[in-house]
Amino acid sequence: MQVSFIIPLYNCLTLTQECLRTLQATLPAGLAHEIIFVDDGSTDGTREWLATLSAPCRAIQNERNLGFAATCNRGAAESHGGWLFFLNNDLVFLPGWFQPMLALARMPCAGLVGNVQLNATTGAVDHTGLWFNRKGKPEHATKKSWLARLTGRQEVPALTGACFAIRKKNWQQLGGFDAGFVNGGEDVDLCFKARAAGLRNYVATRSVVRHHVSQSPGRKRRDEENSRRLLLRWRPIIAKLSVRDVCHACLEAAWEEPRNYPDQRLARDAFLCLCGLLPRPTDRIAAATGAAFEIEIRRWSHLLDNGPAPPKSESLAWQMFPLPPAGTVVL
Repeated sequence: MQVSFIIPLYNCLTLTQECLRTLQATLPAGLAHEIIFVDDGSTDGTREWLATLSAPCRAIQNERNLGFAATCNRGAAESHGGWLFFLNNDLVFLPGWFQPMLALARMPCAGLVGNVQLNATTGAVDHTGLWFNRKGKPEHATKKSWLARLTGRQEVPALTGACFAIRKKNWQQLGGFDAGFVNGGEDVDLCFKARAAGLRNYVATRSVVRHHVSQSPGRKRRDEENSRRLLLRWRPIIAKLSVRDVCHACLEAAWEEPRNYPDQRLARDAFLCLCGLLPRPTDRIAAATGAAFEIEIRRWSHLLDNGPAPPKSESLAWQMFPLPPAGTVVL
């Protein structure tokens, strides 16, 4: 068996049917593959529909709702392919999407390989990888570099779990998804584990699919818990990835209220950093990044743990937060 397609399900039967139809219509002729549906407690007729399918499709039924990570892990554990493709059931596959992803996944250095995803409703680009904002939270990138347009690949720190490929051996060595994340964050965590193991994550820029974004019920319910878990686990790495957005925020604040801005030297450092004129972020930028993260951590403590409410000054604009002495926060 060459390829295993693993599709976790939770309701949305109509989307699942479209996903399967377009998947089978776009796969190369003669490809040795299996399509594994793992149902996570659907109640909309999905289970009855799965019972009507035949090879190469097969279905696994969870006895109770386990969440995205555990459901994907179960599908992978029962797969036979050398390459695993994890697919959301709200994808619409376009001709030519598969081959560029498999070609990149075959590279010895490849960790996770994603693709370009278009919003199925608007047609706008929704994903070309992930970047991190000043709060340490991942957001979807929507642009391709000129080099990526030429080479067909773009190296990224992380990518969405909605559609990605990975060598099964690497999946097993990395331990799969951490089920402590509930419907969010497990994909970024896996990408970081791949990077830590010396692998590289790519977006195949010549592979394009359409995506009905976040259709599963309850998809966003645990976003804050997942974001906190991710930041606390990978804070040094996320700090480095958040620097550009922190610098943008510093410059915006200094431009709007230059007389009230706490540290004009920070604004200067941010400008030089964004222009690529610094070999690495300065201690002031590191301190600003740490201050932004601490405000978000305090907000999470209040929101999730009933901790004390952050001071009102923090809720106005993090840029006005008194910065720690330079050098006290290490990226």
